[in-house]
Amino acid sequence: MLTVFPFLEWMCMYRLKDWLLGDLLAGISVGLVQVPQGLTLSLLARQLIPPLNIAYAAFCSSVIYVIFGSCHQMSIGSFFLVSALLINVLKVSPFNNGQLVMGSFVKNEFSAPSYLMGYNKSLSVVATTTFLTGIIQLIMGVLGLGYVATYLPESAMSAYLAAVALYIMLSQLTFIFGIMISFHAGPISFFYDIINYCVALPKANSTSILLFLTVVVALRINKCIRISFNQYPIEFPMELFLIIGFTVIANKISMATETSQTLIDMIPYSFLFPVTPDFSLLPKIILQAFSLSLVSSFLLIFLGKKIASLHNYSVNSNQDLIAIGLCNVVSSFFRSCVFTGAIARTIIQDKSGGRQQFASLVGAGVMLLLMVKMGHFFYTLPNAVLAGIILSNVIPYLETISNLPSLWRQDQYDCALWMMTFSSSIFLGLDIGLIISVVSAFFITTVRSHRAKILLLGQIPNTNIYRSINDYREIITIPGVKIFQCCSSITFVNVYYLKHKLLKEVDMVKVPLKEEEIFSLFNSSDTNLQGGKICRCFCNCDDLEPLPRILYTERFENKLDPEASSVNLIHCSHFESMNASQTASEDQVPYTVSSVSQKNQGQQEEVEEVWLPNNSSRNSSPGLPDVAESQGRRSLIPYSDASLLPSVHTIILDFSMVHYVDSRGLVVLRQICNAFQNANILILIPSSLLCAGIILPNHITKCQQLSLNSLSRLPSFHLQHIF
Repeated sequence: MLTVFPFLEWMCMYRLKDWLLGDLLAGISVGLVQVPQGLTLSLLARQLIPPLNIAYAAFCSSVIYVIFGSCHQMSIGSFFLVSALLINVLKVSPFNNGQLVMGSFVKNEFSAPSYLMGYNKSLSVVATTTFLTGIIQLIMGVLGLGYVATYLPESAMSAYLAAVALYIMLSQLTFIFGIMISFHAGPISFFYDIINYCVALPKANSTSILLFLTVVVALRINKCIRISFNQYPIEFPMELFLIIGFTVIANKISMATETSQTLIDMIPYSFLFPVTPDFSLLPKIILQAFSLSLVSSFLLIFLGKKIASLHNYSVNSNQDLIAIGLCNVVSSFFRSCVFTGAIARTIIQDKSGGRQQFASLVGAGVMLLLMVKMGHFFYTLPNAVLAGIILSNVIPYLETISNLPSLWRQDQYDCALWMMTFSSSIFLGLDIGLIISVVSAFFITTVRSHRAKILLLGQIPNTNIYRSINDYREIITIPGVKIFQCCSSITFVNVYYLKHKLLKEVDMVKVPLKEEEIFSLFNSSDTNLQGGKICRCFCNCDDLEPLPRILYTERFENKLDPEASSVNLIHCSHFESMNASQTASEDQVPYTVSSVSQKNQGQQEEVEEVWLPNNSSRNSSPGLPDVAESQGRRSLIPYSDASLLPSVHTIILDFSMVHYVDSRGLVVLRQICNAFQNANILILIPSSLLCAGIILPNHITKCQQLSLNSLSRLPSFHLQHIF
């Protein structure tokens, strides 16, 4: 039930006191932005759809995604890039001799029979295309084709989203300069549109440019204003005030700029009742519908994974495919265009404090109420204001371009995949670029790695040989020790299988950290509110120092006794706060291991310290103390109590056959080691990777970098003592 209806989970866990204010502000902001976007959609999609039809379709789609969708901050609605792909579809039955498709406004008499017949025919083509797109997405979700997104690394997703952001910025130029051009579809259409903008640039409207710059400056200043509510950061809803303010001014003062009023005057109907699509058109639009389904589906999945990674939860790609398929099937009855995740509105909902899908419900309700009761009030809103809001919110997706040099030094294969995905999406279009990205990712992943082969090793009796327990019936295991051997490279594809295998063998389950626990990982001065105030607002125009990297976002608990699995969380703090000379006592010797976290400006080492007794030898093999001995001195396992030791106290990961670990695999390995350390389980990693410069967490000490080959030459009683 929770898989099919994800809303049941967040409804039962909803924090009314902590999340309600942020969800309300985010919903109102998204609803106000969605109103002018719905009015100007006809200009970008080059199809005059009645505005109330778009409003009702968007409201129904938002409700459907709230029930069936898995991303908490997703805003569903029309997206012009997907709608722009309808240009080829509209050529099947051009409306008004294709004047709007060619980029010119020509208003004919509504009483002409040919005008209304052509208009209704073009709407039928759009509705049928949307219906077939939704059916294809439903089939993809039912067949489980969402797993394809699992094989796309983060570099491919960020490259595709960066290309989408460039397309968004290019489309908004028609609002910024107040000019109309003829949009193209297909390969190198991006550059055709740039040439058309350059040709029409002498006709630019100076008022529109001035309004755009005003909005951009206001939103840039807004980034310096910080608001927190119950320790949750909320951005000041500047978009809300900009839309309301400029709408009021435009209704009082006549501005020489482009508005949505021109488009509204060309639409012969304000609302058309829902009808079934024209199925006779299906053979003509199969290829276009398939292309639309791929682009809209993967855009939704990529955006959902990007947002979910920022909030420490996971999304179900197959469930999202089913949800967006239902949204498009329902919207087709309203003769609306294809719906997907709206990037700009999703970013606004996220940064405005939206925590759950309740914000989407509020936004959909506000949008529908305003369109039905006060739609004419927003007809005079300058399009340049909306363009400034959209561009300011999608620019952060272009920051990955500046990270290309560091990505090249980190992983050349990922960098090559990023450039291939980005260039193919720009030159060949979003649909062909997506196919090239998927094929390239599959090829690189197949060449570099395959499914990890992980063996559980045991000792052959009366020998010092360790082999897989599945190969020998008389093999024995050392009590409290699990030895795993990984026989392949560790990548983003198989690292989660490794974690699942480890948890299964030690009878533990993973539990995501609560937000309060994540806040507690940092210094209390960073999160505690001053003076006991619930809300506080301050201005900081300087660049804030980025927070230290959280090395893990979940804890491992024993299935039988969860309370005894974790004692204290590993504390993350800034490098300056870790002064060993001021806190160490004379009878203790610090052991430090550095963990490197990259920043945009460079690299900085964060040192984590584990205190060992002064009489412990660093050159000898580490021994696990008994319970009686641990009362007089600390255990080797950091931040733990020896009285709470689990049944499995040591895990050995034999990585001697691992010749490659990618960036994502390294991050997950660090999370696994920290989570096991938090659960009082020691991790030993014998591997040549440690000598190659891969830095692992602080509890993997230099004396613990053992080799199973050297261990096999020791007597069994010596092995027992070491373990």
